[in-house]
This record gives sequence, C-alpha cells and structure tokens, in this order.
Amino acid sequence: MTTEAWIERAHKLGPELSEYAARHDEDGTFVMESCEALKAEGYYRALVPQELGGLGAGLSEICEFIRTLAHYCPATALTYSMHSHLVATTVWKYRQGQPGEALLRRVAEHNLVLVSTGAGDWLESGGELTRVDGGYRFTARKGFCSGSPIGDLMITSGRYEDPEKGSRVLHFPLAFSAEGVTRGNDWNTHGMRGTGSHTTSIDGAFIPEGSIDMERPRGPWHPAFDVISTVAFPIIMSVYTGVAERACELAIASAKGRREDPDVQYLVGELLNERTIVQSLYRTIVDNAADYAFAVDAERTRTAAQAKTTLADACVRTVTKAMEAGGGGAFFRKRGIEQLMRDVRAAPYHPLQPKRQQRFCGRSVLGLGDTG
Repeated sequence: MTTEAWIERAHKLGPELSEYAARHDEDGTFVMESCEALKAEGYYRALVPQELGGLGAGLSEICEFIRTLAHYCPATALTYSMHSHLVATTVWKYRQGQPGEALLRRVAEHNLVLVSTGAGDWLESGGELTRVDGGYRFTARKGFCSGSPIGDLMITSGRYEDPEKGSRVLHFPLAFSAEGVTRGNDWNTHGMRGTGSHTTSIDGAFIPEGSIDMERPRGPWHPAFDVISTVAFPIIMSVYTGVAERACELAIASAKGRREDPDVQYLVGELLNERTIVQSLYRTIVDNAADYAFAVDAERTRTAAQAKTTLADACVRTVTKAMEAGGGGAFFRKRGIEQLMRDVRAAPYHPLQPKRQQRFCGRSVLGLGDTG
C-alpha cells in the first residue's frame, strides 16, 4: 500500500474521530470510540510485517497516517502513536535478527493494543522486582500509560538489585489482565485530555523468568535507546506536526474574513513561515529513521534527539501564531484552535525533554559519553 493510500485511509476515518474529539476533551474522558474504530479496521497490526500476519505498513507510511489523524483528533493520534512506536521498535529488532517475532505475531493474531511506560521510566525505570521461584514479583506505579483503558499488554520495566551485578533494569511485557494490575483513573490534564494516560498500579504481579526481554545496568545509556530514539521520535512527533498543520488551516480560514487588514496579512505570512519550519523538521526526523534501514550510531541518535526538540518548539510556536492570526475568535473553544494550543504543549514533555536532550547531545559531541 502506498503512502497516499494510508493518508486516504486516515481521511476516511477522520470525520468519525472528530465527532467525539471535542466531547472527550471537554469531559477529560478517553477516546474509546475512536480507538475501537482503529482496532476494528485492524490498524493496531498495521506495522507488523505481512509474513507475520500484519498489514506490512512502513514506518514513514504510519507517520503520515498519524499526522493526518491528528488533523481530526490529536488525542486519538497520540494514543495510537504510543502503540505504534512499540511495534515499530520491535520490527527493527526483528529485521536485525533479534528477538521480537513472537510479540509481533501476538499483536497480529490477537489485534493487541500495546501500552508504553517508557516516558516515565526512561533510563532509571521505576518499580521494584523481587526474585522468587521461576521469576520475579513486581510492584510499581507507572504513569503516562496512554491508551490504558483499551490496552492489552504493557511494555514496561522495573529495577532489580542483583546481588552480583548491582542495580539493574529488566524489560518485559505485562498483561493488564494479570493479577495485581489495576488501571487508574487520574488523567485530568491541561491538554491531550482524551488519551487516557492514567497511572497503572502493579501490586506483586508475577513476571516469569522467560518473559524478560532485556537486562541492562540502571542509569547509563544503552544501545537500545539509540533504536528507540531513532524509531519512536518520528512516530510521536507526527502527531504534533498534524496538530500544527490543523491549527494553520483553521487560522487561515478565520483570517480570510479580515484579509484586507495589513496586520492580518503579516500574521498569516509569519504563520506560513512557522509551518514551513515544522514540515522541514518533520521530514528530517522521519527520513532519519530510513524506514528501518539503519545501523545504530551516535550521529543518527543525536539527529533524532535534536529534531525532536526543535520540532516540538516549532509546533508550539506555530499553534501560538495560529491563535494570534485567528483573532479573538480563536479564544473560543468552538473554533478548535484553543484545544490545539493546549494539546501541542504536550510535545516538549516526551523524552528527551529539552534540557536533557541538549546535555545528552553536548556530552556526546564532546566525547564525554552518552547520558539521557
């Protein structure tokens, strides 16, 4: 399927998503109907290779799909991106001959929805693992679990104090249906209110030894994060690119009624320049992932991290300018730009956050070692 076909699919689904978007933003409730619509179409297995039962979409194709969905419902687009970046990272591993096939087949066969806890975990991770016969007992509170109301499988991690190796982080999947797992209901936020990014509580859940996907030292940078940064950042930032573009559309439509005003002409010109910056940075971050055809290297990781920060800033500036160009009417919720202004402000909060990214890239270039 072509990129254009994926964009067309998003436009076909979009009007249904937009029907629910404002209500869920107003209520702060999860965009369940929209995510169920995506699931009914099989889009949660879109990135899984065809030979494993998926739709075989490319990474850049899904970025365009998500970017387009964000024009209709940013919360749905962001929730879907969180699932998608987990699948995409696993696809890269699978293509490198690393473990991942089993998870991809499960996603395809059962149309599973994956939920990430990476934003709150990153290098340090949270929660404690205790050794027991056959595995571990896990206790934790995991925040920012986007899509948790519809999630099937959490892709998470926890700390383990190894008596010989010291402080470690173990990575593993955990079913929401597992004993000891409780979905929270605490997502009441400024923006992206429909993502259902509730805190999930885990009280002594059993983690079998065989389910551990990766073990690493706690704290230092690990090569796995080079892959995550390169693959995940463009997928997540596709959302905010779409948000910025939609804000431009709404602002320009509003400004046409005041087109003879020189100030309005100037504001729209500024807005178009900001949109050009957004779209250029978006292309940079997507092209950097090369549709999985890359080897891990520091320069590629820095490009992903730098593009993520500068693109997030550009998206915020663009929607801010759209509010200005839209005039006083943009301040009213019914116009739509106001919600986009709140939603786009979530962009800098995704790892790596600006100061951490700047320090990370600075240390890397100066030969001081990577740290996230």
